[in-house]
Amino acid sequence: HPGYGFLAENAAFAEAIRDAGLIFVGPTPEAMRALGDKVAARKVAVRANVPIVPGTEDPVESAEAARAWADEFGYPVAVKAAGGGGGRGFRVARSSGELEDAYQGSAGEAQRYFANPTVFLERYLERPRHVEVQIIADQQGNVVALGERDCSVQRRHQKLIEETPSPAVTPEIREALMAASVSLAREVGYTSAGTVEFMLAPDGQFYFLEMNTRLQVEHTITEMVTGVDL
Repeated sequence: HPGYGFLAENAAFAEAIRDAGLIFVGPTPEAMRALGDKVAARKVAVRANVPIVPGTEDPVESAEAARAWADEFGYPVAVKAAGGGGGRGFRVARSSGELEDAYQGSAGEAQRYFANPTVFLERYLERPRHVEVQIIADQQGNVVALGERDCSVQRRHQKLIEETPSPAVTPEIREALMAASVSLAREVGYTSAGTVEFMLAPDGQFYFLEMNTRLQVEHTITEMVTGVDL
């Protein structure tokens, strides 16, 4: 069992474990690779009919290309690291004049933290909630969603409080969130535990953000509410 740290989402490590004839307690290396890169994960979401925030379909190679996209689709724009997480490699530009610094800052931080300077763009949603759905899947194609956790209270994009169920999620939204999460997992033949993260807009519309291909530290509050031992 790889725990909660960096090895838990390292496809090469999971592959080495499998090649050594051992069982890796987690998803397959193939599923990790499909979902670990945020640009690739957005494409998986589109195939699974899961809504995504409007953004670039491919990595953005320069600040000039970023500005051209933003001029067409509008501000504010989020510049995000393709291989990032935990708020690293994330910058917001609210105008054309801020985009150069946002692009260079995101790419530079992504290179330092993840050895991968690739970035992409999304429209930046103002004051959304951050809601994540816990899923678990077996090796026979069964996928179960176990409700949502609300992790909107953050500091510097780091979660401070996790709450379940979310006070902002209605039964109808919950049903749609869980169906979207199961659809995404099935699209890549996902196995083991994972968390599908969404941005929830004030109007109730949600958008796929990313998937954590591991068991998260905060899974215990889901266990307390559902009685399921993840």
